[in-house]
Amino acid sequence: MGCNCNHHSGCHIQEEKKKKSKNLPVIISLIMLGTGMGMNHFGWFTLPGSALVWYAIAYLIAGWPVLREAFEQLRQGDFFNEFMLMGIATIGAFCIGEYPEGVAVMLFYSIGEAFQDRAVGNAQRNIKALLDVRPETATVIRNGQPETVHPETVNVNELIEIKAGERVPLDGTMQNEQASFNTAALTGESRPRTIRKGEPVLAGMIATDRVIRLIVSKPYNESTLARILVMVQEANERKAPVELFIRKFARIYTPIVTGLAVLIVLIPFLYSLGMPAFDYIFRDWLYRSLVFLVISCPCALVVSIPLGYFGGIGAASRAGILFKGGNYLDAITQINTVVFDKTGTLTKGVFEVQHVESVLSTQEELLRYIVSAEQQSTHPIARAISEYAYKKEIPLLPSSATTEIPGHGLEVYLDGHKVLVGNPRLLSRYQIAYPMELNTIADTIVVCAVDGVYAGYLLLSDTPKEDAITAVKELKTLNIDNIQILSGDKQAIVSKLGTELGISQAYGDLLPEGKVAHIEALKTNPSNRIAFVGDGINDAPVLAMSNVGIAMGGLGSDAAIETADIVIQNDQPAKVATAIRIGRATRRIVWENIILAFGVKFAVLLLGAIGIATMWEAVFADVGVALIAILNAIRIQKKKF
Repeated sequence: MGCNCNHHSGCHIQEEKKKKSKNLPVIISLIMLGTGMGMNHFGWFTLPGSALVWYAIAYLIAGWPVLREAFEQLRQGDFFNEFMLMGIATIGAFCIGEYPEGVAVMLFYSIGEAFQDRAVGNAQRNIKALLDVRPETATVIRNGQPETVHPETVNVNELIEIKAGERVPLDGTMQNEQASFNTAALTGESRPRTIRKGEPVLAGMIATDRVIRLIVSKPYNESTLARILVMVQEANERKAPVELFIRKFARIYTPIVTGLAVLIVLIPFLYSLGMPAFDYIFRDWLYRSLVFLVISCPCALVVSIPLGYFGGIGAASRAGILFKGGNYLDAITQINTVVFDKTGTLTKGVFEVQHVESVLSTQEELLRYIVSAEQQSTHPIARAISEYAYKKEIPLLPSSATTEIPGHGLEVYLDGHKVLVGNPRLLSRYQIAYPMELNTIADTIVVCAVDGVYAGYLLLSDTPKEDAITAVKELKTLNIDNIQILSGDKQAIVSKLGTELGISQAYGDLLPEGKVAHIEALKTNPSNRIAFVGDGINDAPVLAMSNVGIAMGGLGSDAAIETADIVIQNDQPAKVATAIRIGRATRRIVWENIILAFGVKFAVLLLGAIGIATMWEAVFADVGVALIAILNAIRIQKKKF
């Protein structure tokens, strides 16, 4: 999982030291090259062989890693690679006395590698910072005393404590009699979950109503976020189609150009045998061949293109989006259909009062009874009701003799009245008549009875996320008009949400298999390139089926996060459009690099073959273009999306 330092500052210092030690040979070689060229200009290399020794030292300082890699590739039977080509070309340059050019090729290649390492390092740090959202501390009970430690140091079977409002850092087993947790994204339901003693509690859940204690059941490195980090580290292995093509092309292109370089020397020689008048100078034609070899190195392509995709992954991470591979950056550019889950994806997954139905004289009177009964409770539903009543400025009644009936609700005496507040089962328990249609309401309902008579109910449900409307608008600006909602909620509720967001295709009453059938129906049309956006365990099958699966990762389930191709860490649906924009920008930059590399290489190859281009032009055509391409790839990490 990277650095095991206790503090991020320590890790950063170590990384900086590594950078400096790696860059030192490049700096020394650069100084020696500049100094050597100055000494040569003023004729200060007076001793025989002094210039060769000076430049050879500069060459080995910068080029030893390349030569070592060339030797390793040679041992594995790979004769045609950029390391071998640069080795042959630069050693050849020394053989004909072009020492500065030989050093320059290795030096500028090393500079390009340094730029590449820096760009990749920045992207990796962005991703690691993105994933560092889990608490850095856990409160473990040792010898009867709370001790604050890093979660990584907590062992299985140890006791940890989580305060109300805190996120659970490790998987464990509940030790309290019961407690309420925000599990919206884990379950796919907006209702808070009550977990009782002995039941499992997962990392990522949020304790909502009280201090809880857990017995740890899994170590830190088996957590969801730990697995995501592994996915990130593996992301670079999932190559985009363009990357795969370039690598295959380079393996064909390199030996062909190597053969042409040989022919540049051989054909004029053979021609001179038949035409004595032709002035064949071996050194000149060998120099042209070496220039041709340097230009032929596919560095600009095989370095800059993967870096372009990795830069896109890094840029996405800064925006709170995790792409699990460069192939998904390409895939998302082809999306023309976006299908959203509802709860926890487009909606907050938290409770708000949506409707008040009272048979008393006023709604305020019903609210006064319900809020006064719930005033001592820390349950999320009670808090949602209290917040609603506070905005309405509803005064409270004094309470006494509060009795909790588990799984049903409360019995409270308010100002001399016996008040029942809870679910419809509570009224049935006390044999109080109420409208039977209340039992068919899918949303959370809080009913009330006063002195044995039904008084009314409150309807609670979750509301759209702040950026849900923005998400839809931005997708439409990207020419994605086929936007749909799939949900297990009642059709009426889903249709209402669709109307609010400007989505005409909103489908409710769907079980998980119903969502699968819907996606399968969409896929029967080959022109549909589908992205599904979900968060719960029940979304995992459709995430896997889609062309691109996008999971909400803030509190998303393990199954959803692992199945998805892209993870949005801050749970904002508007990030879907951002992900598409980043994918398109990445693809554009990659193709800019391809066109630049091929264009410059082709021009300088021709000039080199006819003897116009020197080794310096070859250095620019190869390493210089690679540097420009790398800087172009880095540019995407600085862009704001």
